[in-house]
Amino acid sequence: MLSLLVFYGSYRSDRMGIRLARYLISQLVERGHDVELIDAKEVNLPMLDRMYKEYESGEAPDAMETLAQKIRAADGFVFVTGEYNWGVQPGLKNLTDHYLEEWFGRPAAIASYSAGRIAGARASMAWHVTLNEMGMPVVPTTINVGQIGQTLTENGQPQGEGGEALEDSFPQFADDLTWWAEAAKAHREKRPLPY
Repeated sequence: MLSLLVFYGSYRSDRMGIRLARYLISQLVERGHDVELIDAKEVNLPMLDRMYKEYESGEAPDAMETLAQKIRAADGFVFVTGEYNWGVQPGLKNLTDHYLEEWFGRPAAIASYSAGRIAGARASMAWHVTLNEMGMPVVPTTINVGQIGQTLTENGQPQGEGGEALEDSFPQFADDLTWWAEAAKAHREKRPLPY
């Protein structure tokens, strides 16, 4: 069993991507993993002023400290991201930027979405570079969901052709994340990170 965190970052009132986060969580739990949703809107960190590591021990805000402990304890991450003007969601980026060393040596998988047919692909590419820079190997398999409102119900149940495509792509996505998370976990136990 792996400990996985699923990060979601939309602050919008009528957010659709939460459907994809719910779907991924349910499917990963079905595979026997311990999975928790980290919703940037609920965590509600302030706009980045000081990173977690820039606080003296015990002085970081409670929400920041709690999340730091969860990140350190996790074996891997899933980033569920929409696309804003060809770029990443500011809420998710802000949350992510509060940390650095806490991410090191744990793999990340990217699942992107949009209301249209592009499926958040440009945000997915931007996240790939960002997460790598932050010390996370990014797994090669991604999920890209277009027309999110037609692909998943409010409860995250696949529907229609888009839902079928999502269900077809999920096993490889999950297998890839699992392989990398297990490999990284085993290696961290044998040898500390080189930085």
